[in-house]
Formats: sequence, structure tokens, C-alpha cells
Amino acid sequence: MPTYCDIAPGHPVHAAYHDQEYGFPVTDESALFERMALEIMQAGLSWEIILKKRQAFMKAFDHFSVDKVAAYGEQDTARLLADPGIVRNRRKIAAIIENAQRIKALRNPPHSGLAEWIAANHPLTKEEWTKLFRKQFVFMGGEVVGEFLMSIGYLAGAHHKQCPIFATIERQRPPWKNAI
Repeated sequence: MPTYCDIAPGHPVHAAYHDQEYGFPVTDESALFERMALEIMQAGLSWEIILKKRQAFMKAFDHFSVDKVAAYGEQDTARLLADPGIVRNRRKIAAIIENAQRIKALRNPPHSGLAEWIAANHPLTKEEWTKLFRKQFVFMGGEVVGEFLMSIGYLAGAHHKQCPIFATIERQRPPWKNAI
């Protein structure tokens, strides 16, 4: 069965994400929030659909500004549910808004935000991460958590060792590499 590394290179939708983002270490709060939100939106759908709608998601969710999304109310939810450019799923939209509020709360001690919270809990197994994420956030099942953490460099497996991008990421010492 082909892997993402087999199908993504040269693909008009997947190539840039595969070659420049997937598996690379991420610490920027908006970028982390975007990845979390996109993984939530992807649940039950193809990643290609999500990547095609990515710019619409960016616009609809204020470029994934945690503070702005955390303040969304009923009017914002109605606006999002009416936006044909995004996935219009009430549960997923509500989860993204709720998770923004929870990310904002992570800025208080003992952490200074989502990136520090993730780093402070590393390393964990996928199962341990899933339990932790389910306690802290909503709509965070095993697949969502696993893909989110692979996409930001906390779990190995984003690229196979023969993929040229694997060596590029490995040189950046992603958190999964430091745990070995």
C-alpha cells in the first residue's frame, strides 16, 4: 500500500505540505492551533479535501488566532456554518472554538502556552498522548492526536526513512528524535 511519501511528491495538492510542513517541528501557537483544527476537520474526510480548503479555513478562523477564535460567539458559529468554503460541521466548529479557549488557558502557570504544555509532557506514547489530549481538549481521538503530533514533529512516522524529507527533518532534531 502506498504511503504519503509515495503519493505526495509532485502531487498538485499534497506536495508542498509533504515537503515543507508535515513532520517539521512547530512551536508557533497559531500554527499549532491550525494543525489541531485541520486534523479535527479532517476526521472522517480525506486530507486532500482539507488541504484544498486550507485557505478558506485560514480566512474563516481569523488565521487561527487563538485569542480571536476563543472569543467567537453564536454569530461566528452561524457565519462558519454558512461558509461553503469550509467543512460545515457544528461539532467540529464547536470543538475548534472550545479548544482555542483551552489553549488560551494554557498560557497561565505552570505553562506559557500550548507549545510549552506539549514540550513539558514529552515524551509519551501515542496512547498516553491521546489520554492527555482528551483530558485537556475536545474532539481529540487517537487518530486526530496521532496525526497532529506527527505533523508537528512529536511522534515519529510522518515520513519513511527513504523519503528525502526524512533526512531534512532529522537534521532539525524534532522532538521524536530527541526521545530516542
